[in-house]
Amino acid sequence: MLGRLFSAAAIVMGLSMPTTAQTFPDRPITLIVPFAAGGPSDVLGRLIGQSMSATLGQTILIENVGGAGGTTGAARTARAAPDGYTLLIHHLALAAGATLYRNLPYDTVKDFEPLGLINQGPYVIVSKTGLETRTLAEFIEHVKKSGRGISFGTAGVGSGSHLCNMMLQAQLKVQFNEIPYRGTGPAMNDLISGQLDALCDQTTNSIPQIQGGRIRPYAVTALQRVEQLPNLPTLHESGFPNFEVTVWHALYAPRGTPDAVVQKLSAALEVALKDPAILARFADLGTTPYPVGERGPAAARAKLESEVAKWRQVITDSGFTPTN
Repeated sequence: MLGRLFSAAAIVMGLSMPTTAQTFPDRPITLIVPFAAGGPSDVLGRLIGQSMSATLGQTILIENVGGAGGTTGAARTARAAPDGYTLLIHHLALAAGATLYRNLPYDTVKDFEPLGLINQGPYVIVSKTGLETRTLAEFIEHVKKSGRGISFGTAGVGSGSHLCNMMLQAQLKVQFNEIPYRGTGPAMNDLISGQLDALCDQTTNSIPQIQGGRIRPYAVTALQRVEQLPNLPTLHESGFPNFEVTVWHALYAPRGTPDAVVQKLSAALEVALKDPAILARFADLGTTPYPVGERGPAAARAKLESEVAKWRQVITDSGFTPTN
């Protein structure tokens, strides 16, 4: 009798799984952005979310869950039901947070189902326009002399801006005053208003402000110059060999999300990354999509695992003490 019951249950489950995949999604999807509204991850999340919403035929709601370098939003996603209705857009901070934070309520590698890689691009070191430095050399000299007298914004421990700051301080052998925000969107607002001195931020957030003359740029953190800022040098070419911090974003679902749902979401992401309007917007913001064929779920998982290992080594070598 028990054997027949188990067999019947297995048949019912087997029949129901294709139906679930076929009808997904039948209600709105929440896309968690683990930083404040207005920042680069928020901009990308809204771009991708709008396209995926049209493809899937359901609204994708953006929920900004900022705090703790993006780990608060990641934790919310890891706790969510693995049904495809809660997604996460995150960048390299997800990988770095595995080492920077003690006692995370999730396993960075095991508790997420990667759906695909989105984009990659550099950071730009910028300051308020009121700072009396015009060139990178002048800015560096000012930072060395000021030390903790100069304020640099961050989106919290483990954020890309914090990692960029960490590398810059190590290269300059100086410590400056780091001011944490819930995202670089609010930090950029304070930079524009002159309440913050400097910031290392993604091109997606900084290029519009640079082009508008609202902030002053000094250098990019990639090994090559950015097409949208051709006259802006790289740190690598300016006497800081191999100084490279590049951001990459990926889309995730909670661990255990059915494979059929993962594939459907991944396919919708792929449609977004082939949209000419989105690609044009990416170009305007100085970021590039991952190449076709190199950005699916398997590639995203491999990238996450390799970046966790990379930043573990960098952070350990820096002597940074993990925070709770």
